[in-house]
Amino acid sequence: MWEREEKILGVIGGMGPEATELFYERIIRNTKADRDQDHLNMIILNHASMPDRTEAILSGKTAGVVKYLVADAKRLEKQGCCAIAIPCNTSHYFADEIQKAVSIPLVNMIRETAKAAKAAGGTKIGILATDGTIRTKLYQTALEQEGLKWAVPGEEGQSAVMRVIYDGVKAGKPLRLSHITPAVNELLAEGVDLFILGCTELSVFGKKFSLPEEMYLDAMEILARRCVEICGHELRGGETR
Repeated sequence: MWEREEKILGVIGGMGPEATELFYERIIRNTKADRDQDHLNMIILNHASMPDRTEAILSGKTAGVVKYLVADAKRLEKQGCCAIAIPCNTSHYFADEIQKAVSIPLVNMIRETAKAAKAAGGTKIGILATDGTIRTKLYQTALEQEGLKWAVPGEEGQSAVMRVIYDGVKAGKPLRLSHITPAVNELLAEGVDLFILGCTELSVFGKKFSLPEEMYLDAMEILARRCVEICGHELRGGETR
């Protein structure tokens, strides 16, 4: 398909499809390119029928999700990919199991974002993510490893976040910026000075409303830029949204 020496990025997508579309757009916009041939070679496996990750984690019935994620990773490795990206934050609960199954690196979205939060100079980081990501403490643990303080929304704020993700973006329903306000205001009152958009549906939300980059750290953006670097391409400077 491609020359043996050319690097190919493998993507396990479809979680959800609109987020995967945005991830591909972010890869393109973050790559310094003057022609088609300057862009990344990619294989995007849009596994839209993947069982819901939050539901699996909260129910304890994770075997099906792990089975599919591992099989997808192995398929991409067999196709010659040099690295794997999963533009789904919650799926990174299974990152270690996926990594053990393949010899190529899985670019860890959570850890890369925690590093970026430290580099950005935030003193207390607000985590906006699914119930599954929050309850498994994926970001909390990664941020603590970077020496950072964190906060998550309470029940009302977290319910607002989940409605944006599931009833808004995933369902293709109209969105308003005010839909996320309960969570944001609650965390601002707790002293948060930097937010992580820790769900790729929130990346879609962030793009729609042009959330300010100095206040919102987009995990998908960070993953896209890291993937460009890993595949040996030069990053494009300036605005990428």
